[in-house]
Amino acid sequence: MPAVQEKLELQLNVPWAAVFLPDGTAVISERGTALLKAVRNGQATTVGKVPGVVPGGEGGLLGLALSPHFDVDHYLYAYVTGQEDNRVVRLTLERDATGTLVPGPPQTVFAGIPKATTHNGGRIRFGPDGFLYVGTGDAQHREQPQDPNALGGKILRLAQDGSPAPGNPFGNAVYSLGHRNVQGLAWGSDGRLWASEFGPDVNDELNLILPGANYGWPEVTGAPHRPGFQDAKVVWPATSESSPSGLEIAGGTAYLGALRGERLWAVALHGTEAGNPVAYFTGMYGRIRDVIRTPEGELWLLTNNENPDFVLVLRLRK
Repeated sequence: MPAVQEKLELQLNVPWAAVFLPDGTAVISERGTALLKAVRNGQATTVGKVPGVVPGGEGGLLGLALSPHFDVDHYLYAYVTGQEDNRVVRLTLERDATGTLVPGPPQTVFAGIPKATTHNGGRIRFGPDGFLYVGTGDAQHREQPQDPNALGGKILRLAQDGSPAPGNPFGNAVYSLGHRNVQGLAWGSDGRLWASEFGPDVNDELNLILPGANYGWPEVTGAPHRPGFQDAKVVWPATSESSPSGLEIAGGTAYLGALRGERLWAVALHGTEAGNPVAYFTGMYGRIRDVIRTPEGELWLLTNNENPDFVLVLRLRK
């Protein structure tokens, strides 16, 4: 069970994602300011502002992912909302002679993901296969999630240069379809991919992701056992209890941060099945945007809208 080990008062402004560099420094994105913050020894400093980000509503500087070859290429990938679309960019992060992290100019590697004030998706992570997985939202274009040639309401799978990964089920960038607003991506130790997803006013979901599978939106939500659609493995009927955002898997358990639910959900995973969700810290720390595993095996929780926001460091007790 998780226990709070430390609260880092970092004075953050709506942090959205975090990654850990090989030297243990954490890099955090702030959605509305478009700033990258570095955290080391419990202190936050500003790395720089990512140019070209146009924040608004649920859009802005969102997910982060570290290149699998960061020691060589120094690439940080980011999912950003621009003037016309959501896109994936990458930039170098290198230390200067003084040891200060210096960001390079962003390069667009994948563009054209629909944007809106809501349902922008935004979570990106490299999988065990070395490819970049990208969770998108329907951006209020309800016709897109069921269209395998559209980018809204999908999980995409990309090569590191942004091209569609080889072996994708539809011959394009799309890996799975029928999503409403993917918010979390994580792999278990068995290599299975899981994703958290916002429902409408009902049926938040934890899904086991299979290539080419259709998760139903907007035709169905939850687990209705309809032919042709994949049922969610966990369904929260009341979004007031969940609105699951960031997702991490540790020790065979999925941990999901809840926004409206203002709690941490823990779900034991058993192969392709999921157990009953258990809530921790209900109402104690506000909205939880992301859950990140640290190099030491702890969990970081990023709060949202606490003005200012902070990080909770959790120890996982047996």
